[in-house]
Amino acid sequence: MFVIKKAFLAFVFAALFAGPAFADVESDIKDLQLEKEKLNADIQKLSKQISATDSMIKADNARYNTLQKRYKADKERRSAEIDSLNAKIRDVAAKLQEERNKQARAKNRSDNVKAKRKAMNKMLVQISKQFEKQISQTLPWDLETRLERAKSLARDIESGNATEEEAFSRLKSLIAEETRFGDEVAIINSPLTRKNGELINAQILRIGNQWMVYSDDNGTVYGALVRKISKPEAADEKTAGKSANKTAAEPVITYEWREDLNLAEREAVRFALDVKQAKKPPQMVTLPVSLSVVKEGE
Repeated sequence: MFVIKKAFLAFVFAALFAGPAFADVESDIKDLQLEKEKLNADIQKLSKQISATDSMIKADNARYNTLQKRYKADKERRSAEIDSLNAKIRDVAAKLQEERNKQARAKNRSDNVKAKRKAMNKMLVQISKQFEKQISQTLPWDLETRLERAKSLARDIESGNATEEEAFSRLKSLIAEETRFGDEVAIINSPLTRKNGELINAQILRIGNQWMVYSDDNGTVYGALVRKISKPEAADEKTAGKSANKTAAEPVITYEWREDLNLAEREAVRFALDVKQAKKPPQMVTLPVSLSVVKEGE
């Protein structure tokens, strides 16, 4: 009995002191519940944020992968374009080098043509002057006109007024004319001044560029043109010394009429004039051509 009372008293005592403790526990429980709800709300919020972040990460990853693919594709495209441009550049460089080579070859050909034209021009001038000199040494038959044509050609070539083609054509024409002059036999009736100054009407016969003879109308006066070859005299000892050191001076050629023909020579001249004038039938005529060239002192 005593034990029951004692237990009862303990229970009563515990109940008296447990009331406030239970109130604090409930308050704590409520606080914990509120805190739990808050934590759950925070967890949900964080979960949403994590979900949003994951979504953003996935979107960024997708965007990154897309950008990577685009970058790779763009890199491959640009690499192909660069290779294509490099190929085009190499092709253009090769064509440019080929064009430069063509221009260089064309320039070389042009320079070669210019050099050849210059050399030809110089050669044509030399030939023209030599030709002029040769004309001056031939028979004095229309000599001024023949010399003027040759001099005019040389002047035009030197001044550049005549191209090489034109100069060659003109020179060829002049040579052809002089060739005809050397091949033809011509006769004219013309006034002629004798060595003594007497003026007569003469029949002048020219045989090529080698020989000329004449006879007056009455057949009483005859003459043959003689070419004299003499050495030029030096102006002084100094000039003579220079000439000795260099090439010997060229001989001087002059022409004059020889009028002391013998009877056979006169008959030959008259016979040749008659044949040329058709007073006698065409036939071979023997003339003393050797008399037409005489050295100085003969």
